[in-house]
Amino acid sequence: MPKVTYKDLGVSPDKPEVEAAISGLNKGLFPNAFCHITPDILASDTNYCNLMHADGVGTKSTIALLMHRETGRLDVFESLAQDSVVMNMDDLLCVGAVGPMLVSNTVGRNAKVFDRSMLRHLIKGYNIFGNKLTEYGASLQFCGGETADLGDVVRSVVIDSTVTTRMERNKVIDAGSIRAGLVIVGLASFGKATYEVSENSGIGTNGFTLVRHELLSPEYRELGSDCFDPDLEMRAFTGRYHLSDILPNALDTTIGDALLSPTRTYYPIVKRLLDEGKVKIFAMFHNTGGGVTKCLKFGRNIRYVKDNLFDMPPIFRLVCDAGGVSPREALRVLNLGQRFEIVCNPCDAEYVIEISELFGVAAKIIGHTEVAENAELSVEFAGETHRFFR
Repeated sequence: MPKVTYKDLGVSPDKPEVEAAISGLNKGLFPNAFCHITPDILASDTNYCNLMHADGVGTKSTIALLMHRETGRLDVFESLAQDSVVMNMDDLLCVGAVGPMLVSNTVGRNAKVFDRSMLRHLIKGYNIFGNKLTEYGASLQFCGGETADLGDVVRSVVIDSTVTTRMERNKVIDAGSIRAGLVIVGLASFGKATYEVSENSGIGTNGFTLVRHELLSPEYRELGSDCFDPDLEMRAFTGRYHLSDILPNALDTTIGDALLSPTRTYYPIVKRLLDEGKVKIFAMFHNTGGGVTKCLKFGRNIRYVKDNLFDMPPIFRLVCDAGGVSPREALRVLNLGQRFEIVCNPCDAEYVIEISELFGVAAKIIGHTEVAENAELSVEFAGETHRFFR
């Protein structure tokens, strides 16, 4: 049976058509930075810059809907708020922006599917996450947002957030400064951080169109008829698992709870490193869209070598062992256990690891940078060397 790809399911991990559409637009003050950065029009201060980032939960929200239909649980919608905010906040972290941050939320829903009680728990989740992060020096000001009833357009629910902040220009971390001879420190997406209330499966928010259809049983085509594109029916939910099944090699965690594990933020770790200023950080990568290959978008004439990845956490092992996803596609779509990377001098790596582990997040050197004629990536994974080019 041929391996399924994101493209087969109508999704692109690297979005070349989007890149083409925006290619002629102004790239901002730091064209090679992880995020778009503009002049400070909020305060008209030439020493500062403005940043605004928009992203969301994606199709992970459909897993919460299926869990609710099976179990009646409403708390499954609370963690979606964290997913939505972290997808923005941790991208902003990659350029050194730590706030204060303004957060606005947009929910496009089919009100017959995503009702008032679900919405109430989602909003509760924003408050829970915001309050937790204040304990670690974050300042998140929630500014409300928009809940739009779009039954003619949205089959279930779309949950997005927009985060705005400003920072001093001389503190921007510009990925264009990456050079050869640096090391890549990977920060684990799994385990239990000191600022988390339970074990994290590590899956985050990306790749769910692939993961849910690869893992979950065809029985969900009926229970979740509004949770997939009807044109993809024979490719939808082709797996053999149920949300209530115990995740192999994960003790008492169900597959459903593993899939809904909230997207980890690395805010406390990064803020500690930036506040102390002991480490020269050349770049940070938030491995969301593009998975382990995310770094390939940044730097020039650099070969990224990742030859010491974390062992895959159980949820990723299950996806890969299911047989429908090739190792190469897994690298392009999923974070596989290392969702955040810090590029620094070799002499600073030990301290970065120390601070990460202080917060209960496993960290290690997963690779390094070399000189190359073009941007490229070499990854040791599943017993093979996989090469990617920009």
